[in-house]
Order: sequence, then C-alpha cells, then structure tokens
Amino acid sequence: MNETKKILICDDDEGILDMLEMVFEDSPYTIIAEQNSLNVKGLVESQSPDLVVLDLWMPVLSGDQVLKILRKNPSTEDLPVIIISASREGQQIASKAGASGYISKPFDFDELMNMVDRLINQN
Repeated sequence: MNETKKILICDDDEGILDMLEMVFEDSPYTIIAEQNSLNVKGLVESQSPDLVVLDLWMPVLSGDQVLKILRKNPSTEDLPVIIISASREGQQIASKAGASGYISKPFDFDELMNMVDRLINQN
C-alpha cells in the first residue's frame, strides 16, 4: 500500500507554482498545481491530496478562507495545510484559520520540504 502521496499547491502566481513543482520534482510526491483558489475544494474532494500548500493572498478566495472551508468539513478538517505568504501578519492569520504550518516567502526550500515530510508522515 505504498502509493505516492499527493500535494495540492495553490498559488495565483504561476512563477511560484512552476518553481514549487521543480522543487518537488525529485521528491516522492505527486504535485497537483492550481492557480485558482476557487477550484481547491473540488480538487481536494476529487484528488484527495495528503497535504495542501496554499498561498495566503489570492484573488477571490484567499488562502485562509479556503482553509476555513476545509476545516469546517469533517472529511478535511485534519488535512495538513501549509500556508505560504509574504505578509508580516501571515503567521497570525494562518494559525487563526487552522493552518498546520506556515512558511514565509521568499521561502527556504529545505524548510518547506522538512515541513511537508513531517506533516505528511505523521498520519
């Protein structure tokens, strides 16, 4: 039962998505990249990712709003979610919304990888 763990990454900045996909290229994870935060809930339901990485500031639906939606749903309330943001208040907003982890931009890839590994493997 050793199937590849899936990570859903949502950031409205295509450059960041591309960069994160490259970072995870050599990792044991499958990456689902999404630019539109409105699609996250549907993707979580259809793809059942093991972890979600959300940008905090996105148009229409912000990362903390997406996170609150996931936390309200019993099937996703325990899903590990890492919030990434360049905002100074990001950490506060993220923990208030129920984030499992927070990483500020520009991020340290090792820190991100370590957090992903830790959160994905604690289940």
